[in-house]
Amino acid sequence: MLILILFLVVGTVLVYISRFNFMPVTINLWRYTFSDIPLFYVIVGALLVGMMVSYLIYLVHTISTALKLRGKEKEIKKNKDEVLELTKRVHQLELENEKLKHNAEDEPEDTNAL
Repeated sequence: MLILILFLVVGTVLVYISRFNFMPVTINLWRYTFSDIPLFYVIVGALLVGMMVSYLIYLVHTISTALKLRGKEKEIKKNKDEVLELTKRVHQLELENEKLKHNAEDEPEDTNAL
């Protein structure tokens, strides 16, 4: 529904512009000359070209952002794997520490030791 209303508003604006801007103009593009083109077509053409250029800029920005995020996701995954490995190693060392504590308690204490 919102899109229909937007189309109606844009169409109304274009009709208003075309009604008062239909005089013929000449366009010079480098070596090419186009004569007797209604001003309305020039206005709408400039609007469409501007929208296409802005879309291309948006598309390049989106692709750039996606590539950056992909790199960051790989870095995060690598760091998570490293944290997991370090956690495993800490757990193994804690187990070894506990074994050493229990083995030390099982041995008789030397009363002559310093």
